[in-house]
Amino acid sequence: MDNVTWTERPKLRNPVLVCAFKGWNDAGEAATAALGYLLDAFDAQEFAQIDPEEFFDFSAIRPTVELHDGRSRIINWPENAFHAAQVTGAERDLVLLQGVEPSLRWRAFSEDVIRTARQLGVRMVITLGALLADVPHSRPVSITGLASDEALIERLGFERSRYEGPTGIVGVLHDACARADLASASLWASVPHYVAAAPNPKAALALIRRFEGVAEVAVDAGALEEATDDYDRQVNAAVASDPDVKAFVERLEQSMDEAEDDAPPQKIPSADAIARDFQRFLRQRGPEE
Repeated sequence: MDNVTWTERPKLRNPVLVCAFKGWNDAGEAATAALGYLLDAFDAQEFAQIDPEEFFDFSAIRPTVELHDGRSRIINWPENAFHAAQVTGAERDLVLLQGVEPSLRWRAFSEDVIRTARQLGVRMVITLGALLADVPHSRPVSITGLASDEALIERLGFERSRYEGPTGIVGVLHDACARADLASASLWASVPHYVAAAPNPKAALALIRRFEGVAEVAVDAGALEEATDDYDRQVNAAVASDPDVKAFVERLEQSMDEAEDDAPPQKIPSADAIARDFQRFLRQRGPEE
């Protein structure tokens, strides 16, 4: 059964499907913030929704009531919506799935996502996620790229996932992609656990920057860079005001520095790869910019 309701069928060029879900996969709201920024940056338009009735326990994830014009009441249900974005100057367009991790029937949910992707001609799925980790906020955000497709692993320098343990809708969706012979990649940002309660634009920006190389599109992230600067200032001030937290962060910094010293040198992109990325960026910005 298809639980997707379409309002229109967008015409897209070689699109990539990008997904992010609120919930277990979204530490510091970094993944959904990154996808929300892509929606705004490319003026993406909604064209379909997945019916929430089949996939949510509304006593666990409750709908909300909103007053419209101060009089009529509107129920806002948990939403998983598809948006289309035409990316000028790039070789492909984007399909963006923004939503909430479902409570029920994950396999059926994943089948609906893949069926929609097939109908739009999608050949690759990219998911964005964020996890809590013992990392200091004062260091660059670590992004882990995972894939099961050998060609993607080779081209992007990704790792094959060796994780064992509980998973979320992102893991189930990637398993469904593999079964459907649909290439998929997963980007994960590491979020400091001691500031997990606050939205983390720094991790969202790191996801955006890594996403650019995977999807081969350029994103003007100026607003997110400003938010990241504000975030760093606020967290630095909060940490400096508490001696215990400051000492804890310093221990995390020392541990990370020691781990980096012991790590093997990273592969440096070739000059040709850097030139291709820069040319793609210039094409998308256009002559007026």
